Amino acid sequence: MDSAKKAKKEKRILQHIIPHIKKLVFSAMFLAIALVLPFLTGQIPQIGSALSPMHIPVLLCGFICGWPWGLCVGFTAPLLRNLIFFTPPFPNNISMAFELAVYGLLTGILYRVFPKKLLYIYISLIISMIGGRIVWGTASYIIFISGISNTEFGLAAFWAGAVVNAIPGIILHIALIPPLVAAMKRARLMLNE
Repeated sequence: MDSAKKAKKEKRILQHIIPHIKKLVFSAMFLAIALVLPFLTGQIPQIGSALSPMHIPVLLCGFICGWPWGLCVGFTAPLLRNLIFFTPPFPNNISMAFELAVYGLLTGILYRVFPKKLLYIYISLIISMIGGRIVWGTASYIIFISGISNTEFGLAAFWAGAVVNAIPGIILHIALIPPLVAAMKRARLMLNE
């Protein structure tokens, strides 16, 4: 009788811990992908900033693992990549850390709140990308006015960086991320439900 209670208690503990371990493992994988995926652009800054490859695993992490994990991976990825590979350069990595943190945060929250249909995955993604770009612009402006960066950052720079130069990446993310999230849902690998 005592061993049956003990086994039942251990099973309950494992049922509680295993989802957290899965989220940790998936998040570590997404962080690793965020560190190496930019190498696909050949380390050419113009292509990298246009396609935004580091954004893809962060957005996926938010959808799949939830907002706390997406936020952490998003904030950590550009800072860690700067420490290891010296890109994105300082202070761009700071504003990018806040941008990607918001991507992970919003995709995780919105996926959890909205119905789990493909249309709402697109809506969650678009809202998250808008929110992240606003935060990127705000962080970049604060960095400029604080004197950390000598590069002038005004409305024209925001428009160019957040919209005009980012159009290829926006198209890539809209084309790639929702089908990947839907595939993960069909494979029952979503941990944010």
